[in-house]
Amino acid sequence: MPSAMEGPEAGEDADVSRYEETEDNNVSPTDLSELLKEGTKESHDRAENTQFVKDFLKGRIRKELFKLATVALHFTYSALEEEMDRNKDNPVFAPLYFPVELHRREALAKDLKYFYGEDWKEKIQCSEATQQYVDRIHHVGQHEPELLVAHAYTRYMGDLSGGQVLKKVAQRALKLPSTGEGIQFYVFENVSNAQQFKQLYRARMNALDLDKNTKERIVEEANRAFRFNMQVFDELDKIGRSLPEEAQDGGFPVHDGKGDIRKCPYYADKLGAAGPGCPFHAAVGLARQPLVQLVLAACVAVAAGAAAWYIL
Repeated sequence: MPSAMEGPEAGEDADVSRYEETEDNNVSPTDLSELLKEGTKESHDRAENTQFVKDFLKGRIRKELFKLATVALHFTYSALEEEMDRNKDNPVFAPLYFPVELHRREALAKDLKYFYGEDWKEKIQCSEATQQYVDRIHHVGQHEPELLVAHAYTRYMGDLSGGQVLKKVAQRALKLPSTGEGIQFYVFENVSNAQQFKQLYRARMNALDLDKNTKERIVEEANRAFRFNMQVFDELDKIGRSLPEEAQDGGFPVHDGKGDIRKCPYYADKLGAAGPGCPFHAAVGLARQPLVQLVLAACVAVAAGAAAWYIL
């Protein structure tokens, strides 16, 4: 989902010896990793502030929409990893080829099988926004492979950073099994320490033999990758608005009060299924019942009539 969100992750105190040699405190402003970090800040902020991402981070994600997002990821990573395989021996990309550690196709296939069943391939299709993203990835891989690093950086670095936050939110909000079904995409079994691996990846990027012009083109392509992701987010948001409202525990709709849902004093109890739901949540759900609406309408009419009679 959201891309290239840097930061430490849970589990990073695990075995770090595998990537210890990647420590590099001598980063130059002209290094590709720094150029990408600075050059994509604005795009990163815009991606984080799309409605789909904001709702997701608040736990307001519907299962049907999450399934469609997983479908989009499947087509995106199938294209990306196909082109990475094509260029695995190309010196402009080879140092960044980590199929065992990073590739997501198999994990996404497991998630889609969980959501759609054994015949998941017959039940999914590539959306318009995702197809545009896929087409660009194929073009880059086949005609401008030096730009492939931009798409790999945008996706995988985000998956190892902010993606780990989304994994926890999705598992909690959708009540997915604690054993990991449905969120295998976010599980990197062969990366023992995410922070150390990201350091390795950035060091490999900085070691690529690239001139200034090529580095600038890579930054431009990374911003384009962010735009493709935002188009997919916007597409999902539009689909979400057309979906029927899903019921939560007790048959109530998703909390739609103002502000961050996590600040609701009843939110923790709701997540842990230990205690009553949020009063606002319950009241809104009750008010949306047809019978209750009819009674309320009748009461309003009687009150209005009484007020009119009193005024006269």
